[in-house]
Amino acid sequence: MAKQQFQAESKRLLDMMINSIYTHREIFLRELISNASDAIDKRHFKSLTDASLVPEEGFEIHLSADEDARTLTISDNGIGMTKEELEHNLGTIAQSGSLAFKQENQTDDTDIIGQFGVGFYASFMVASHVKVVSKACGSEQAYIWESDGADGYTIEPGEKDSYGTDIILTIKPDPEGEDEDTYSEFLQTYRLAGLVRKYSDYIRYPIKMQMPHSQEKPKPEDAPEDYKPEYETVYTEDTLNSMIPLWKKAKKDITQDEYDEFYRSKFMDYMKPLRTIHFHNEGLTASYDALLYIPSQPPFDYYSKDFSKGLSLYTSGVMIMEKCADLLPDYFGFVRGLVDSSDLSLNISREMLQHDRQLKAIAISLEKKIRSELLKMQKDEREEYIKFWNAFGYSIKAGAYANYGADKEKLRDLMMFYSAKNEKLITLKEYREAMPEDQEEIYYAAGSSTDALSKLPQAEMVRKHDYDILYLTADIDEFIISQLESQDDKKFRSITAGDLNLSSEEEKKEAEEKSTANRAMFDAMKEALDGKVKDVRVSSRLVSDPVCLTSEGNLSIEMERVLNNVPNNGNHFSAEKILEINASHPIFEKLIRLYTSDPDKLKTYAKLLYDQAMLIAGMPVEDPAAFTQAMCDLMAE
Repeated sequence: MAKQQFQAESKRLLDMMINSIYTHREIFLRELISNASDAIDKRHFKSLTDASLVPEEGFEIHLSADEDARTLTISDNGIGMTKEELEHNLGTIAQSGSLAFKQENQTDDTDIIGQFGVGFYASFMVASHVKVVSKACGSEQAYIWESDGADGYTIEPGEKDSYGTDIILTIKPDPEGEDEDTYSEFLQTYRLAGLVRKYSDYIRYPIKMQMPHSQEKPKPEDAPEDYKPEYETVYTEDTLNSMIPLWKKAKKDITQDEYDEFYRSKFMDYMKPLRTIHFHNEGLTASYDALLYIPSQPPFDYYSKDFSKGLSLYTSGVMIMEKCADLLPDYFGFVRGLVDSSDLSLNISREMLQHDRQLKAIAISLEKKIRSELLKMQKDEREEYIKFWNAFGYSIKAGAYANYGADKEKLRDLMMFYSAKNEKLITLKEYREAMPEDQEEIYYAAGSSTDALSKLPQAEMVRKHDYDILYLTADIDEFIISQLESQDDKKFRSITAGDLNLSSEEEKKEAEEKSTANRAMFDAMKEALDGKVKDVRVSSRLVSDPVCLTSEGNLSIEMERVLNNVPNNGNHFSAEKILEINASHPIFEKLIRLYTSDPDKLKTYAKLLYDQAMLIAGMPVEDPAAFTQAMCDLMAE
């Protein structure tokens, strides 16, 4: 019989379908099994009104591989196809018999997941020849459709005992060269079984295949005493798929152990998840089931550029994408799990999801659900939330700071910082609610550790007023606080920057008068520091410590340290530092005396005080050797 040409487009289009649309060869099996499931769906639907269409063996899909003949057969006992349907569905690229069936029957009860005219052509990624033997329900005649690819196809009468469809793929020969991908893997039973479990585990009908098993031979009656057991390979017909998705079951019917085991087996994590989120969502745009997990600890590469986020995406139990990054914002990239929706729009193939309003609607809904679950954990299970925060808090902080703070309000209530007064992590809202009525601002200090921050000279004045201080110990913390600006009408204030407004008017006036009276001495100290400080002045914030460094402007001392530790093409950042002296400390009187009696030693003292203040602030001393020598000289006096 002469070959017929494909009715859709040209050889070039089919070549594009085979080589471009699908980027992973292995998904051909997913497509064919999905089509087989669709065919069974159609027969099952019709059997509801015609009991004679129910097969005696039940609805099922069979796989069979023949390594010698290099053929792989996928069989189903579904609706089958007439000659006209073979011509229409397989002779026209991108024709969807499944969609037409659903439209004709005007029902949503039949869950059609495939589009036969598209997915079928994935066969040619692995097959040099495709043969389809099909017998439609109610028909006496079977037909055979055959094609080698873009050159066209033939349809002729054939023989088939039962209704349904057999697709026989002649697998391509392996290319030469050890580094080339092979096709023979698609003839190996365990490889095929693995692909079924990966992509089609939740197809509702059993997918069966003859699988080899090692079995001990019966022990002979006359076996000697040193007899060693002998084994043989036997083949049994195994069901490869589980058929019932865990996430489709009612939550009341699933134990936490089952949730945990699913998580460990699917995501290869030996630790139990910190939290399981299982829910069904009915939306105007898209409905879906979701099974999400918050891990107990980050993957080893989570904070590296090699990590790829995303949820597994299914449609009616068929995996479409192993990691759909569009379903999660970056700051929730730690979430693992899956989403199953039958409402997603598909474009050309299951690998090229149309990023339409349905997918976006699911992503928005998931984000809200994850956030609400985290807030619930924070409120009801604080210890568990602390574990989460220690593992993934940096991801939340980075999300609040990214994109110029576009998502900061979504994440504000999730963030936690260390409270000096409570000696534990608290939220910004909790800090605000605990503030005394007379406290005007929210105080914080940024540095390398809570221990170092607790010893800051500037903290003493805040503690004297019984106000709490938030200790910010992550490099990103102060940048986030500057992005947030305030919490419930109270602005944030660094205890190392600007005027804290904690001194009385009398104390401020006294400090200003002493600064003015000793301006010449302070100018000499500023000159000795050679541009390292913007000013030297009397402090109104120091209580018992002799000296401290504060800053003016948008760049704090801690920000200077952080920015200069980041590769920045040789740029150097410098905060506008103020060296503040405690006029109540004996060192102040010493400085006054040196200014008149030994101006050179005053310069030495100025440098020593500056270096001491730098060390207290967690900053490096510019010349450690000079600092050490000056200290030794002072001690030797």
